[in-house]
Amino acid sequence: MFRNPAIGASSPRDACVYSGAMGDPASELPARARIRGSSLTDTEEGRTFFGQRLSVLGLCIFALSGSFQVVQSVLTIVLYWGNVPILTRSGVLGSASLLQLGATATAGVLWWLTRRRSLRGSWLPRLDIGATILMCGFFQASAAMESDLGQALLLMVLTTLCVLGTRAIVVPSGVRRTLAIGVVCCAPIVVLCLVLVHRAGGSPGSIVGSGINGAMWAIVLITISTVASRTIFDLRREVGQARVLGQYTLEEKIGSGGMGEVWRASHAMLRRPTAIKLLLVERTGEASLQRFEREVQLTARLTHPNTVSIFDYGRALDGVFYFAMELLDGVDLERLVDEHGPLPPERVVHVLRQVCGALAEAHGIGLVHRDVKPANVILMERGGEPDVAKVVDFGLVKELEVSGNVALTGTTAILGTPLYLSPEAIVSPSSVDAQTDIYALGAVGWFLLVGRPVFDSENLVAVCSHHISSIPQRPSARLGRPLPSDLEDVLLQCLDKDRNARPAGARALRDALDACECAGRWTEARATAWWAQFGAAQAAAAGRRSSAPHTLAIDLSVRNSVDATVPADQLPVARAPVA
Repeated sequence: MFRNPAIGASSPRDACVYSGAMGDPASELPARARIRGSSLTDTEEGRTFFGQRLSVLGLCIFALSGSFQVVQSVLTIVLYWGNVPILTRSGVLGSASLLQLGATATAGVLWWLTRRRSLRGSWLPRLDIGATILMCGFFQASAAMESDLGQALLLMVLTTLCVLGTRAIVVPSGVRRTLAIGVVCCAPIVVLCLVLVHRAGGSPGSIVGSGINGAMWAIVLITISTVASRTIFDLRREVGQARVLGQYTLEEKIGSGGMGEVWRASHAMLRRPTAIKLLLVERTGEASLQRFEREVQLTARLTHPNTVSIFDYGRALDGVFYFAMELLDGVDLERLVDEHGPLPPERVVHVLRQVCGALAEAHGIGLVHRDVKPANVILMERGGEPDVAKVVDFGLVKELEVSGNVALTGTTAILGTPLYLSPEAIVSPSSVDAQTDIYALGAVGWFLLVGRPVFDSENLVAVCSHHISSIPQRPSARLGRPLPSDLEDVLLQCLDKDRNARPAGARALRDALDACECAGRWTEARATAWWAQFGAAQAAAAGRRSSAPHTLAIDLSVRNSVDATVPADQLPVARAPVA
């Protein structure tokens, strides 16, 4: 039932849906080592990671080579038991076997040195280069002991490919280092080819041909290892950069859709739970992101305790626009009613008056929410207080008095969720004002009392037509049981087709709610008891969620300052999945 509070919610009945696309969350490279190409060994975190990767390399080669040598030795002993010359020449005591044992021992030492040990940063690259060259050298020397030239060359190529390929997959390495190691490790193949052919009494032509053959194999090995290392290293870096977002660490994706994603995050130093909303420029367009950025700036001016707080915003290096906001673990009103049924009248008053406070501040500085609906109001426990309401998704606000680029401010599209649109928002979207929010809040209160929208239909045109011309029923008539008449009167006044007949503003509506007979009857004790029962189920659901911290790199120098607001048809509403 937990959702990202700070993002708003959507359902099949919503007008707009927020979404996005990021890569797989798995990332290995430490955050600081990924930013702006800094060295992996510059930080303690980077050194630890590099050491772990070298340890894995050593363990892999040790296990593979050791297993192969054990099996080979056992078979030789079984087949040639008692034949000392063969055992001495090609068995467990042979030179080839001892050389291979040297490669295995080198891998074991690398594993031992880097396993759970914090080495100086300068030692790690040396271990990487030295161990790789030694292992390749031992394997190649062992292969050279074969009497058959073709088999010797094949074994040299295979063992070198095994070492370089494993390193390319496991150890993060740039192109130049991988290329240099590949050249050093593959050079002996050419040399050994020439030496073996010369010892066999080959002609000058055969010696040159053998050298060319060895060089071709060396080039193939170097190319494979370098391309593989570059590809895997770049993928690690890209995934890593997709998870470092300034000083915020992304921990768990809690919502996604067509334009972006919503992540649970924490501040690197404050450890403050945060919701990060991401929008991708390739999915929304640069102009839309500029308008959205303007709306974030406007929303950040709101400070009411019942309004979600915005902490930060910016651009990632890959063009992602993000903003960080207060993370609210709670339940939105739509899901609350869908799962628990209509709310008691006194609780409806308690919730609506808090929303009035948030809207009063916004209206006071010239902002209209324009998408007030149950899914955009979150109930939660905050600071020991139960049933605290938070109004979210002010990304759809409209500044009443704007100046600047008409292309960024003007809009004639219908904005909002049809089930809660005021008549004027349908007929003349550009003329909406604070009374539009009052109408929507009245529709929200009607929904909370009855459990159904004021005008419910699968046909969008029919819903809009009802909002324009139909008189809403009294909630008690639709519900089939008595409800406080004074509360019904307040809600029906909000739903008046004439905006001038509605309460004069959010504060006037709050005063009218306070005057209802049931006001104040939703006590703290009742709210605490409800949240105790509700929280037990949520704790069990939260325990089933898994998370793996990641990070995303940003370029703080890219912060557009746009003097405009977001048009209606470009702004999304987001909803996180329910656990």
